[in-house]
Amino acid sequence: MITRSGRVRASGGHGGWAWWAGARRWAGEDVGVGGSGWDVVVVGAGPAGAAAALAARRAGAARVLLLDRYDFPRDKACGDGIAAHALDVLAELGVTGAVDGYPPLPALRLVSPGGGTVARPLPRPAYTVPRRVFDARLVRAAVRSGAELRRHTVRRVEVTADRVVLDGELAARVVVGADGAGSVLRRALGHPVNPDRHLALAIRGYAPAPPGPPQQLIVTSAARWPAYAWAFPIGDGRANVGYGEVLRGEALTRAHLLDRMAALLPGTDPATVTDLRAHHLPLSTHRPAPGRGRVLLAGDALSLINPFTGEGIFYALRSGALAGAAAAGAPADAARRYAAALRDRLGTHLRHSSAAAWLARRQWVVDAVVAAAGRDERVYRTVVELGLGDGRLDARTLAAVAAGVPRSRRGESDRPSRDAPPRH
Repeated sequence: MITRSGRVRASGGHGGWAWWAGARRWAGEDVGVGGSGWDVVVVGAGPAGAAAALAARRAGAARVLLLDRYDFPRDKACGDGIAAHALDVLAELGVTGAVDGYPPLPALRLVSPGGGTVARPLPRPAYTVPRRVFDARLVRAAVRSGAELRRHTVRRVEVTADRVVLDGELAARVVVGADGAGSVLRRALGHPVNPDRHLALAIRGYAPAPPGPPQQLIVTSAARWPAYAWAFPIGDGRANVGYGEVLRGEALTRAHLLDRMAALLPGTDPATVTDLRAHHLPLSTHRPAPGRGRVLLAGDALSLINPFTGEGIFYALRSGALAGAAAAGAPADAARRYAAALRDRLGTHLRHSSAAAWLARRQWVVDAVVAAAGRDERVYRTVVELGLGDGRLDARTLAAVAAGVPRSRRGESDRPSRDAPPRH
């Protein structure tokens, strides 16, 4: 689990599959500091890490090593939502079948802090696939592409002029840190965990799916804003349910998180929720530099969590793919090329999503957004693209939201200086 400090606490692994055992070629490997080493080592085998390994192999890296502290399949605390944008990245990497066996969710219902509701078909269906399944499928694809897989917990990072050495035994020309919110590689670059107001805490579990047509349900909370609960049906009679809120300098207990989930999802009895796990969400409003020299960061390690929705799998796949491609090129120039690619592909979107999150600190803005999305399908689509993919704000959406702002709020300026929108 992820603790309040952001560190990851191991809780034991699960039995590996046959493909895992076949992928670990321990004997005779020339991977130590005295050998030729690896072209690319990826630390963390979640979506960001698997995408990085796949992209590095596709870009020509001959020797790619994928490390993770757990055997696969393994659970991962998450909302399990897979947007169509994530599948686009996987298609670019040649990965198919990641959501096979799980029915599409064709619609989204969003409830604002003031109680307003919009329910519309999604522009493209989403899916709910437990991370135990989804991540294992991506790791399997990476191994089939030629990447090697090893269970290993990285504790020490040494960067030299021509390589990166992990734990004194694994040498690589470039290392991609895709090791999550408590990233060891991020700390090695001198970046602490996100501060409060740029870090959320959520709890997730599995419960009987709500009755009615299958849809993603997001219920925002006026009482603890910014905060929301969710229920995402899986298709097997269960739903991934949870609650999260942005941290503001006070400790949050498990009991508090469960109470808030029950209040926002009254059809969900906490006593029926299984596999409860809490996790941190480092928001993209406070990102470190994407890399330095031969060390790159991707996914949660780069604080790539959408501040508007908490979505992170699309960001993980996109940043991982960009990092892997950059790592496969000239090693000494990897960080510069990765930063440029990330800026070109996601830079404008990240600025727009940060601005949207800053505006959304005010509950009445979110009320106006939901009302505008209910009136105008194009506004709804813009909001969905901004929250689930790489969309941008546009003049039509801003005008529609402004039109719904109460007269008493117009011209109001209530932002504290610490809430100023980031300039990344």
